[in-house]
This record gives sequence, C-alpha cells and structure tokens, in this order.
Amino acid sequence: MSSRGTIKHGLRRRLAAVSALAMGAALMVAIPTPASAAARVDNPYVGATPYVNSDWSALARAEPGGAAIADNPSFVWMDRIAAIEGSASKMSLREHLDTALAQGADLFQVVIYDLPGRDCAALASNGELGPTELDRYKDEYIDPISDILADPAYASLRIVTLIEPDSLPNIVTNAGGTAGSTDACAVMKANGNYEKGIGYALHTLGAIPNVYNYIDAAHHGWLGWDTNMGPAATEFKKAATSEGATVNDVAGFIVNTANYSALKEPNFKITDSVNGTTVRQSKWIDWNYYTDELTFAQALRTLLVSQGFNSNIGMLIDTARNGWGGSARPTSAGPLTSVDAYVNGGRVDRRIHAGNWCNQSGAGVGERPTTAPEPGIDAYVWAKPPGESDGNSAPVENDEGKGFDRMCDPTYEGNGRNGNSMTGALANSPLAGHWFSAQFQELVKNAYPPIDGSGNPGGDTQAPTAPTGVTSTAKTSSSVSLSWTASTDNTGVTGYDVFRGGVKVGSSATTSYTDSGLSASTAYSYTVKAKDAAGNVSAASSALSVTTSAGGGTGTGSLKVQYKNTDSSATDNQIRMGLQLVNTGSTAVNLSTVKVRYWFTPEAGASTFGTSCDWAVIGCGNLTHSVKTNGSAAGASHYLEVSFGSGTLAPGASTGEIQMRLNKSDWSNFSEADDYSRSTVTSYTDASKIGVYVTGTLAWGTAP
Repeated sequence: MSSRGTIKHGLRRRLAAVSALAMGAALMVAIPTPASAAARVDNPYVGATPYVNSDWSALARAEPGGAAIADNPSFVWMDRIAAIEGSASKMSLREHLDTALAQGADLFQVVIYDLPGRDCAALASNGELGPTELDRYKDEYIDPISDILADPAYASLRIVTLIEPDSLPNIVTNAGGTAGSTDACAVMKANGNYEKGIGYALHTLGAIPNVYNYIDAAHHGWLGWDTNMGPAATEFKKAATSEGATVNDVAGFIVNTANYSALKEPNFKITDSVNGTTVRQSKWIDWNYYTDELTFAQALRTLLVSQGFNSNIGMLIDTARNGWGGSARPTSAGPLTSVDAYVNGGRVDRRIHAGNWCNQSGAGVGERPTTAPEPGIDAYVWAKPPGESDGNSAPVENDEGKGFDRMCDPTYEGNGRNGNSMTGALANSPLAGHWFSAQFQELVKNAYPPIDGSGNPGGDTQAPTAPTGVTSTAKTSSSVSLSWTASTDNTGVTGYDVFRGGVKVGSSATTSYTDSGLSASTAYSYTVKAKDAAGNVSAASSALSVTTSAGGGTGTGSLKVQYKNTDSSATDNQIRMGLQLVNTGSTAVNLSTVKVRYWFTPEAGASTFGTSCDWAVIGCGNLTHSVKTNGSAAGASHYLEVSFGSGTLAPGASTGEIQMRLNKSDWSNFSEADDYSRSTVTSYTDASKIGVYVTGTLAWGTAP
C-alpha cells in the first residue's frame, strides 16, 4: 500500500478516528479546512451548480440539435489509468476539476471504473487490468485519483463518485448457475477482487470530506426479482465493509447506469391483470416485481436501509438515454386481448428485451438532470453522456482493453441474458466511450420530454395555464414549503418547475415543493411554472415573498444545532434523531461546556428512560446522555440532554452527525406528534426548538 493511502486512512470516518487520539492530546473535532470548503450535506445535489463536462459538451454542441442539451451536466469517466492524465482529445481529471471551478460549479461528478477483471460479462466493457491486479488498481488508479480529489484547491466542490458500474451485480447473477453466467465472472467471485477493490475505493475516497460515494446497483431488469435483489443487497453490504470501508462511506446508490430502462411506465401497473392473468406473467415483465426504474430504486433503497446502510442514503437514476419518446411512444395500455398485448402495446421502453444494453435503436434522451425529484431520490443524473458508444458493433483493435461483444452486433440472435432475442443494437458503432454521432442524433430525435418540440405528440404547441394560488404552507429558519392550485392543459400537465428569485431550484410532479438550505430571517421570492409532455411551459405564477423564521430563537451565542428525524413513526416505542452541532462564530468553543437539549413528553408508561448513541462522527465514547424532567410544559415535560467530553469545536466546524435514540424502561409507546422539539424534516435543518447551552446559558434555540 502506498504512503499516500496510509495518510488518508488517518483521516478515516470523517474524523471519527480522532476519538482514538491519546497521549494527552486535546480532542479536535474538526480538522481545519480552507474557508471555502464545501460543508457536508445530506444530499449533495440540493442547491448545487453541477459541472458541465466540457469534453462532452463540445461534441454535443457540434451535432445537429445538440446545442439544446449541451449545457446539461454529466459525469466524467475515468475508465482507465491513462484517463487520469488525459489525452490529446480528452482533458485530464485535474483539468476537468479546474474547468469546473472556472465555470463557477460547486458539484463535480466522476465515474470510477477500472476494477481488475472489469465487467466479466460484457466484452465491450472489459478493462485494462487483469483479474488479479488488485494492487495496480489501488496504487496506480485509486490512489492517484484520491490525491487529486483531496487537493485543497477543490475543497469547495461537492464531488460525487459513481463506484464501478456493473461489477457487483455480475457477481450476483452471472457467476455460476444461470444461462448468462461466464467463467470470467466465476473467477471474480472466487477471488473477491471486486469486493476488495470497491471496498478500497470507498475507504480511500470516503476519507475526503467533500466526496460522496454512490455504488452502482444495476437496474430493475437485472435485479428486480427477489432471487436477485436480496442477494444483491447482501453483496453490496459485503463490498461496503471490505478493505477498511464501512457503510458510512456510502452516500447512496445509482441505478440504470448507462442503461435504457424507462424511468416510469405510465400506462400499466405491476398489479394490473388481464383476463385473470397478472402483468407480472407477461413475457416482457417475466415475473419481475418492478416495471420501471423509479419504483425499483425506491424499493431497493428501503431494502438497503434494512440491511444496515444508513437511513439517509439517497438514490440516483441515470436518465440520459431512457426517454423513449418520438412517434413510437404509446399513450395508453395495449388491447385487453392478452396480457402480452396489453403490456407490449403500452410499454414506453421499446427494446426487444429488457436485457438488451448496447446502443439501443429507438432510444431517446430522458429527463434532464433534476435534484430531489421523488422521495428517496437524490437526483436524476446523466451518468452516461448521450452520444458515447456502449461498444463496437464489429471487432476493433485497440489499446484500451475493450473487446468485441456480440450484444453490440445488430445481427446477433442473443444469449441467455436477453432471452435469445435480437440485440436491437445500432450498426456501425465505435468502441465503448467513443463518440457515436448517429446514436446522439437518434437520442435527440426521440427525447422525452421532447427537446425543442422534437417528437412532439400530435404537434402540441399549447402551453399549460399558469399556476395560481401559490402560498407558503410552512417555514423554518432554513426552509420554505409551498403549495399551489393545479394548472390545466389540453393534453395534461406533467409537472412544475419552482423558481427562487428567477432561478430554477427544483421540480415537482405534484402541487407542492419544499425549498431547503436557506438563510434565517431572509426574504425569498418564489414563482412556479407548469409544463406538459410536449415540453410546453406555462407563464410564471404570481410571485410570492416568504421570509424564513429567525434562527436561534432566544439564544444569543455562536453555536447552533441541526436536526433530522430518523424515525418516520410518531407512535412507536423509541424516539430517534440525528443531531449535529455547528460553530457559527469566529473563535473555538470548549465542548466540555456545551449541552444540547431535546424536549419531549413521554405520556403514560414508565418514568425512567434508556438512552443510546448509535453512531457519531466524533465517537459515541466522547458523549454522555440522559433524560431529565422539565416540569409540566406542553410537549416538553422532559428533555434528552447530550453532553460532550473534552475538546474544541473550531470556527465554522461541525461535530458531524450524531445518531441518538431513547426509550422508556418499560418500552411502552410514545406519542411524539406534539413534542416540542420534534420535526418531520429528513435532512439536516437548523432546529430552533432544540436548545444549546454553554456553561448553563442558552446559546441557541427557544426553550419551552
């Protein structure tokens, strides 16, 4: 192992290891970083301006119609060691990062993709490293990337890493016993180098405070069966706890990477039946539990949390090429003559088989990159930049380690992984990752939502009516919740875009939206626009001005506490929460003088309590906690008090996440809905009803 990796490992667990420092040294909760360092957030996409990949943007802009999408952000692929230093035609990793700063971006997306024995089931994606070259992967690939990403020059960027597409799913489904199995996958399963390599990448890159790791999790047409999905979750957990990694190194997972599975199948549901035969029994669905990527991603997230991943993990969905628009896009389910006719007539995914993955004919650009579009989804992203080939349709000699896969040959009649079907691949395709002009033009033509009216069903040019009745339904010191009256349209409204001060901050498929990450006591102006399937956009609603609540309440100090609810049930037998303390002042704070109080009411049952710290960045051993009585205040007859050991909290620093819970000694249920300090927020938000006391004086919050 290189000395670079050893140094990084001293920063592991985002400072959790500081609790192990002994020899009389004072505990330092936060390692000093530049003033412009990116603060750690729950969802890195919220409020961020992502980098537009300059290499891809230039190629897209040169294509007919490409200028309409050339400014969308997409991932940079590090698909071999040489890519780190770049080439005559592609920028180096450092050049991309420098360009991101020059653009004014504060989010950078990169694909980590060079495992030993890479993609054991698809020759087009084979890599340069042999099955046993784990040390080269660590020393020549991961460590140099880590050195660059850890450069303080890039500390202001939130860096999202996509960790090794297709690897772990291949271990689950293609390493023996199935029609699609390969000897190469059996080798990788036996030697464990996929798990070890991914664990090392998570462990090393996760040591960098502004890096957010997302593990690739295939797609619904690969893992959507219980026999695949459960074992996949187990495999993901195994990799995430290998080579020193833990689940805390995982910000989330990504599905549909470089694939074509539809985001949503709007014309039928998995629970539908035709003449007593369920949709699951159709040839297309083939007993899968999911019809599309959104339902799969949300269900997989729930399963992963139950398997031990953190409750705040988020999912990404690659929507770069799953639009399936144009004249072939159906607008309703098929005929009721049979379940196959019903599904095939209605499915928007027009592939011959859901196992087809290479340069698919008829595909279109999908949803544009969007932040927090659905519950549990951190973002829709463009992981595979539109126009980059999936693989060559005929043998091509190359020095990139990429082979010829018959799944990229339009004349191939298939194998066990695609039901022995035709591949549906476009002809005359170049090597994987190389520019494929014909594919790009087809993706633009078939985009959904359409691009500048391309593929406009029925020639619809009528925009929806402007939303009305925009109002604020709730606000805190850092968030505003909005609702409005639905717009109308001749073909149907598909969603709404929300603007703050004239700048789009998010989208919603419903008539409500919450804007977070705001400043306290600050006025913000909001407007909303409606859009339809043809890409027509309404006029803006009337503007609504909302002033956020005051931060800190009656507290007067330089500390604040942020809170998130980690327990969706308000009536179970435990109260769970995440807390983090932030120093908003200009001088260090002695933590031994600080106490945090969360007020609640236990209702009936035992009057004694148990308290637990499940995990803390600074180490649970540095905390003490107990429940104390607080009289008869409404919703606040008791409080959980959390105290800190010795150490200091630097100016601008945070303790990082502290996961707490409490229970009554008889384990009877709480009724939390009216508790003074409770909120339903699921991402860290300034909490003015949680108190912070310094030497006994209220420094933050409003006490009951």
